[in-house]
Amino acid sequence: MSENRKPSVLFVCVHNAGRSQMAAAFLTHLAGDRVEVRSAGSAPAGQVNPAVVDAMREVGIDLSQARPKVLTSEAVQASDVVVTMGCGDACPVFPGKRYLDWVLDDPAGQGVPAVRPIRDQIERHIRGLLSELGIPRH
Repeated sequence: MSENRKPSVLFVCVHNAGRSQMAAAFLTHLAGDRVEVRSAGSAPAGQVNPAVVDAMREVGIDLSQARPKVLTSEAVQASDVVVTMGCGDACPVFPGKRYLDWVLDDPAGQGVPAVRPIRDQIERHIRGLLSELGIPRH
């Protein structure tokens, strides 16, 4: 097994209550400990969107203990890949980082039926990212 440092990915959205939480959970679920995963928000909410928790439970991923976190410059600097999801100019940009911007509907205020297609789209993005990083899925 290679002693190379594992890649780190940071997912950022405004509230860290929906899209970025789902993305981080999918990456952790599919890559295990082969990727360092972080998520944060430029203006974190008080809790993860309950419809997001329910939608993820449907695919066997438990977000019930997840908590939104504030985006810090340190988190960005410690990450190899920064995936933004609708945070616009609130995301700090540092040279030498790889930035991806995923255009996804915001699940805020939506019920589970509206969250499912967003969840599924995020899973497809994550599977593509794993392929790009050369990390086989579990």
